[in-house]
Amino acid sequence: MFAVLKTGGKQYRVQSGDVLRVEKLAADAGEKVQFNEILMVGGDDLVVGAPLVDDAAVQAEVVEQIKGEKLIHYVKRRRKHSSQRKKGHRQQLTLLRVTDILAKGAGASGVKAAVGAGSVSGAAVTAAAPKAEKKAAAPKAEAKAEAPKKAAKAEGADDLKELSGVGPALEKKLLEAGVTSFAQIAAWTEADIAEMDEKLSFKGRIEREGWVEQAKDKIK
Repeated sequence: MFAVLKTGGKQYRVQSGDVLRVEKLAADAGEKVQFNEILMVGGDDLVVGAPLVDDAAVQAEVVEQIKGEKLIHYVKRRRKHSSQRKKGHRQQLTLLRVTDILAKGAGASGVKAAVGAGSVSGAAVTAAAPKAEKKAAAPKAEAKAEAPKKAAKAEGADDLKELSGVGPALEKKLLEAGVTSFAQIAAWTEADIAEMDEKLSFKGRIEREGWVEQAKDKIK
């Protein structure tokens, strides 16, 4: 049996016993975690999700927390008074060993949900997982009824489109990554900038456009 799971914005095809590296999870070595975002389960019968397979999961054991290969971030500006900057970055990853693939019974397994490091607490995600699965299986009419609630939650966020080079598409990426205010951007360190550059494929745009400086001006 195999499954296709989604975590950290990527998709992985896995079988029991596979070892894989994923975006860092909030879990210690030896802990067992469960992935509830399952796009496909294959075996005697192939089940394709719409978009997720209802009540399916992949369970895995955390082997260790590791770092990926070093990536070089190099920026050079072609101007009369040119400048250049070179930085290295190693992405934090989690090494996992897949133990079980559940075609059914994910909600009653008792294994904690896999949560990305730096996101909401594990307890909150575990509590929200059954609700998320129910919403995925609910009729479209119910999804439309939920839309106004989601819009209301975003009302307190800053208008990130006020930053140079940020349009609706980039603003959506930032909001999905949990960046909702100028204060968050103003507090970014060089390591944070490198991580966001790679995670959201900004290709140096943050430094090129001077988002951190602009954000600091916005909150003065």
